[in-house]
Amino acid sequence: MKLIKEYLTIRRQSEDICCRLATEDFVVQPVPEVSPPKWHLAHISWFFEELILCKNLPGYQRFNQQYAVLFNSYYKAAGEHWIQGERGQLSRPSVEEVYAYRRYVDEHMVAFLENHKITAETSQLLILGLHHEQQHQELLLMDIKYILGMNPIEVKYSATALPEADKPLAAWSRFQEGTYQIGHQGTEFSFDNERPKHTAYLHKYGISESLVSNGEYLEFINSKDYNNHKLWLSLGWDWKNKYQIKRPLYWRDDKKEGLLEFTLHGVQRLDLNKPVAHISYFEADAFAAWKGCRLPTEFEAEQFLNNAPNINAGKSSSEQLFHANDANQITDQLWFWTSSHYSPYPGFRPFSGMVEEYNGKFMCQQFVLKGGCIATPQNHYRHSYRNFYFPEQRWMFSGIRLTRDI
Repeated sequence: MKLIKEYLTIRRQSEDICCRLATEDFVVQPVPEVSPPKWHLAHISWFFEELILCKNLPGYQRFNQQYAVLFNSYYKAAGEHWIQGERGQLSRPSVEEVYAYRRYVDEHMVAFLENHKITAETSQLLILGLHHEQQHQELLLMDIKYILGMNPIEVKYSATALPEADKPLAAWSRFQEGTYQIGHQGTEFSFDNERPKHTAYLHKYGISESLVSNGEYLEFINSKDYNNHKLWLSLGWDWKNKYQIKRPLYWRDDKKEGLLEFTLHGVQRLDLNKPVAHISYFEADAFAAWKGCRLPTEFEAEQFLNNAPNINAGKSSSEQLFHANDANQITDQLWFWTSSHYSPYPGFRPFSGMVEEYNGKFMCQQFVLKGGCIATPQNHYRHSYRNFYFPEQRWMFSGIRLTRDI
């Protein structure tokens, strides 16, 4: 059965991401937004258990009743949940028990799919659950990188070497003034925040075909304007000074070796041609102002992606995680910030049932990122995809793409 094969494949991919970790790596939570890997593995199992097995499989018994609280992320309709910033306080269940939980859920899910009629509603929940797991696969890689990167002992997630990047192209795509269709336009799966399709009016603009490079961002840091308050948003200036922000998240200044960058392949000499990664909205906006440009709106970004889906694919990636992901290389391999606040599209309707909490409740104080990244799983990304983060966050694979008015 195709659905069973897809389910098992995606479930296995999550475990493949974690197979390079030591047991101790699974339990660490260095900052509140970074979840321990074992929590991710359990939560995405809870999702299938809570939304499908408990509601549709007669006689189903939970693996552990207490997991209903521990691994509920934020669904108020499902009851109480553990505080996100305290997930790292839990030494139990053990990593071994979490993997046993996954096997238990998988066995019952396969039995359910094999032996029961699947309604349209349940099928939609299952597909949502698979895309939810793929979202957590990207989160896993973000969190693993942060966990390993904060350790003073150098750790390599991957032993493969990173190739040097080609010099980025200094080319711009131009778009004419007019109306454009925005949002998901097919019949395949999409999240509720990508819908409905609607019309947006765009003024004439140009958008860079390459992401901003490490070398370009280094010029900004070395200029006197990096500390010019006029270039920074007020909140960004406060954030920069409060946390003494001097460089991107994983850059390191070594007295002997110069500028280095921590990657999932270990610490590397900073490649000036690679796109600058792990950038906050505040940093991206300030850099754009320094260049006399701006960040694109999400609508401008979507039109660019629709018309240029393969620009620089695989030529300037910030990292290469898996050879299996090479076919999924999306324009420069980083999400890029837009100036658009994450808010509902005209006529937005959330998913129904418990999953109405999936996206809509987060439409406040966050900004949209577009484009996908090296950690985005295959068959998960769409140009209408709306990623979203708070402006100070930068542990995700985020970069900068410039835009200018014409």
